[in-house]
Amino acid sequence: MPSLSLAGLATGPAQAWGSVRLVPLLRDEPVPHLRLHRRVYRDPSIVEVGDGTVYTSFIPHAFVATWQDGDGPAASYGTRLLDKDDAGTGPARMPIRVRRRMARRVARDRLRFLPLHLAVEGYLALHFGGPEIAWEEWSRRALDRGLSPRCEESYLGLHVQGLEDALGVFEIHPGQCGVMIYVADALAGAFVVPHPDDYRALHATLVEDLYGERIYQYGLLRPPLDGMLVRIDDTRVRTPRDLRAEAARFQAEWARFHDEVMAGGLFDPDGTYQEVQYLNGFTLGRFLPSFALRRENHIGEAVTDGEGRIAYLKSFRLSDGQVHRGHLLTRLAAHGWRLADAAPALGTDAAGLALRLERSGFGYLLRQDVLDHYRAQARARSQARARARR
Repeated sequence: MPSLSLAGLATGPAQAWGSVRLVPLLRDEPVPHLRLHRRVYRDPSIVEVGDGTVYTSFIPHAFVATWQDGDGPAASYGTRLLDKDDAGTGPARMPIRVRRRMARRVARDRLRFLPLHLAVEGYLALHFGGPEIAWEEWSRRALDRGLSPRCEESYLGLHVQGLEDALGVFEIHPGQCGVMIYVADALAGAFVVPHPDDYRALHATLVEDLYGERIYQYGLLRPPLDGMLVRIDDTRVRTPRDLRAEAARFQAEWARFHDEVMAGGLFDPDGTYQEVQYLNGFTLGRFLPSFALRRENHIGEAVTDGEGRIAYLKSFRLSDGQVHRGHLLTRLAAHGWRLADAAPALGTDAAGLALRLERSGFGYLLRQDVLDHYRAQARARSQARARARR
């Protein structure tokens, strides 16, 4: 994974509202030769992934978007049998837009991509093909169709308690080109754009982004945050210049604490990075974490310039369950999808791994008789332990 970082972005003073803390990211100068624009999609979309696969979704907007208005495919609200002379009297229809690929070059200097869908697709496609070799443990469905269909749950920002209010009262700083969003001081996501005007135009769209289960729960359960107040030592302040120096020192300490501690888990040095598109000296890519347990795991997408500096960034924090599923799949793939080989690396045996796969929603990948055999083994061990305790 390239060394993604927030270099070139300065951390500003945080603002808290309820359990939400917003930390602005500032640039001295906008990124030249790149701008982001919003194009609103009000209708459901069908997205062609590129290999003949399509999916249907409501996508609130795209960045640097373009499309052709006019007649197109539509979904009917109902069905009615009509005479051929009754054309035009059928039920109302809901238009559907067809999006060709999540990231598509629509002109020599324009790239249209669907924010966060690019990153989420990278996670959903993780080892999507399933076992490469027909080991006897795996079902015919696993070998023929892999992990299809695969789905994950997320929450719209509008459903995260307090986020919409926090964004509404947030004071946008001069030169602000991004924001780090925290709920109960857990990093929920990062958003960076190349120009301050782009940020002002896109600030409100953060409530239309996706957020993980943990963030949704924290928004419901956690009490209001403290304002992180600091106390200035009045013995060190004699003049207005001293006061400005103390304020600058505290601001620098806060920025260092934020960058090293609060945002330290955003980029995983052991994760992976995939380049998706090139555009006039910039590269659009997406990153995945290493799925290490008991730590933050973020997926995301970024546009970087020729020197690796981030011009655009959007991230999504995975829930514990999503991290656990990614951990299982990566360890299985690393051991050639052999249960007996992968189990010791996961701290269990083949039976324990099979049951762990079932609890994670991948039970359909195993042959039914194999799964029943491992269940019986686990039941027998449980009964033996119970007898030993008596």
